[in-house]
Amino acid sequence: MPRRITLSLLLLFAAVVIQAPARADQTADQLTGLTAKSFNAKIAAVETLAASGDARVVAPLTALLEGRLHIRKADGAIVIVKTRNGEDFFFDPLTGAPLGEAKPRSSNKIRLNNRLRGVLHGALGALTLFSPEVAQRLTAAQAMFKSAGAESLLPLAKAYLQETDASVRAALARTLAAVRLRHGSDEEKLLAAKMLADFPDRDVRDLLANTAQTAQGELLAAVARTSKGIERRLSFFNILQYLFQGLSLGSVLLLAAIGLAITFGVMGVINMAHGEMVMLGAYTTHVAQVIFHGYFPGAYTQSLLLAIPCAFLVTGLFGILLERSVIRFLYGRPLETLLATWGLSLILQQFVRSVFGPTNREVIAPSWMSGSIEITGGLALTNNRICIIVFAILVFLVLTLLIRYTDFGLRMRAVTQNRAMADAVGIRSSWVDAMTFGLGSGVAGLAGVALSQIDNVSPNLGQGYIIDSFLVVVFGGVGNLWGTLVAALTLGLGNKFLEPYAGAVLGKILILVLVILFIQKRPRGLFALKGRAAES
Repeated sequence: MPRRITLSLLLLFAAVVIQAPARADQTADQLTGLTAKSFNAKIAAVETLAASGDARVVAPLTALLEGRLHIRKADGAIVIVKTRNGEDFFFDPLTGAPLGEAKPRSSNKIRLNNRLRGVLHGALGALTLFSPEVAQRLTAAQAMFKSAGAESLLPLAKAYLQETDASVRAALARTLAAVRLRHGSDEEKLLAAKMLADFPDRDVRDLLANTAQTAQGELLAAVARTSKGIERRLSFFNILQYLFQGLSLGSVLLLAAIGLAITFGVMGVINMAHGEMVMLGAYTTHVAQVIFHGYFPGAYTQSLLLAIPCAFLVTGLFGILLERSVIRFLYGRPLETLLATWGLSLILQQFVRSVFGPTNREVIAPSWMSGSIEITGGLALTNNRICIIVFAILVFLVLTLLIRYTDFGLRMRAVTQNRAMADAVGIRSSWVDAMTFGLGSGVAGLAGVALSQIDNVSPNLGQGYIIDSFLVVVFGGVGNLWGTLVAALTLGLGNKFLEPYAGAVLGKILILVLVILFIQKRPRGLFALKGRAAES
């Protein structure tokens, strides 16, 4: 409440010096100042027009900046010159009313220099505060935070008093306080320093730090108190940002590793081509978007919804083909399986390069995945990351239900726990192996769909996630979905909290060392599978 009272007092002080809206004849008189021979006089006229807050002066100031503001020789009137169908015409600078044809040499252009251009840009930015569009007013209020001078105080205060949108009012109050802190009297600076405590963001923190270098006495103490409070709140926001980024990275790791956890747990196959399944899913998304662009251009950005089942089917069927043609002949020989799948990964990378080329392919995000949600203090949650987190949770829940409550899931769990006993009771373990490999590959394709929204779609896409995927599977427990979930989120959060202090590379090294030490104590990971075969 005291801060709100402070804001009201500050604005009340500014409002005292605001004059009533200029009458039409006053604005016209002020406009004649642009015809002065001195550039200093022209600059003063521009500042006076901008301070008036009259939206009508945007047109003549814009015309002056573009070189279309003239003085008519016949009567010395200021006019705007516009070209229509190859001919020039005069228009009234304030009302826009047509004033007849502009004959050659019937007017002189008002001259300007670079300094005047800079003042015009600032003046037009201030006048945008009165735009009928909320987005334009908000952009202008935010842009003026760092650059507004003392002459901007009047239009800022007037815009604040007239503003009805809450977000724009907050941005105007923040900018108004910043102007007072830079250019106001000692009392105004003190009030502004206290008011800025309501805006805990990095720009305000930097402004207070610069002010503290020259501030003294009571002002210095107020700036220090406000800075301390902002630092505390920014630290809290940083923690929230790291949590969101960690959850986002953990979701990506979960999508990339969960398919590998299924195949590795059931079949014991070290599939080095798993990353290429992710890559194929990403390219399937690209192909779906190209097809939509050619046949359904109106739904171009919505092709992502079709790409989800397509990527699952393409990579799933390819995984079944791979298991039936290569993997099934290598069971029980892990080293040969590793070498064979590594060779397959190289073949798939070269195949994609031959078909799509070595360069990155563009995948345009849908409109509902673009942009971000601004919380406060610079804390922004990007929509694409939020969608990936939700998508990863849905994939995990569907897989959990599939494995726990379906006949196929029951057979898969039986083969995982004791293959010999499953064969003895009539379960076709070879069929389960093929379907399981297809399911794991299909989930990898879904990971490729998600990664296409945040990473480059290239032949090397999967290589950046294969090592992390194996790390997640080993850390969480081979073949355990809940272990994979916990491991992915743990590694994601650990990476994001270590990066600010140790750097990205050293942070990954530390995570790897910690996982190795953990595996020394628990070789089966966080959640070890139970069963005779699993425990042998």
